[in-house]
Amino acid sequence: MKQTMLILMVGLGVMTFTTSCKKKGCTDNGAVNFNSKAKKDDGSCLYKPTIKLNGAASVTINVGTSYTDAGATATNKDGSSVAVTTDNQVDSAAVGTYYVNYSATNANGTTTAKRTVNVVIGAENWTGPTWGLTSTCSGTQFPLSGSPAITAGATAADINIDNFFNLVGGTATGTINGAAVTIPQQTINIQLGDINFSGTGTMNSSGTQIQITYTYDNTTPIIGGSGTCIAIYDKQ
Repeated sequence: MKQTMLILMVGLGVMTFTTSCKKKGCTDNGAVNFNSKAKKDDGSCLYKPTIKLNGAASVTINVGTSYTDAGATATNKDGSSVAVTTDNQVDSAAVGTYYVNYSATNANGTTTAKRTVNVVIGAENWTGPTWGLTSTCSGTQFPLSGSPAITAGATAADINIDNFFNLVGGTATGTINGAAVTIPQQTINIQLGDINFSGTGTMNSSGTQIQITYTYDNTTPIIGGSGTCIAIYDKQ
């Protein structure tokens, strides 16, 4: 009987000793001093600041427009504020992807965050009633107007070139994808015949110049013909 009680007491002593020896430390893996070996949190966790962006993390603007950043705020774990340093890399005068970088520092380290700003060519860049034209196109076979108007179509991807030809006008329709302009195969009747044409081209990074290479087939008797030519449209 005495031997049994002794064994039980020794066992309880081992259990008590094992429980009391649990390793203490910071058990939050979001803390800078996280201890993966700690089994019991001792309240010693330390944290860098948390940064919160004002507004969306990704913004898209049209080239040439003014960009005002919405900024960011930073706080410590206890809710107190921390100063935010902002590095704005955005050049709204040129198409591209830019970043606004933020950082905040306290005694425990530095936190960083960023916002993406996409500068693109938008319809408001290239729509307008007055454009000039220089071209290698024939004045009879492919008689482009020197004062076209370029407007938006039914969707943001559609582009119209109004007053397309001298005297007879007409509208050429196309699509725009980034800087690429496509004029699909189409026909404009010029009373004495049809002009069938298509074209491919590019728009510059500010949306103020469009260069298109046209391929055409003019069925008008005597003055008609087929070929290719280059037209450069400049926004006035």
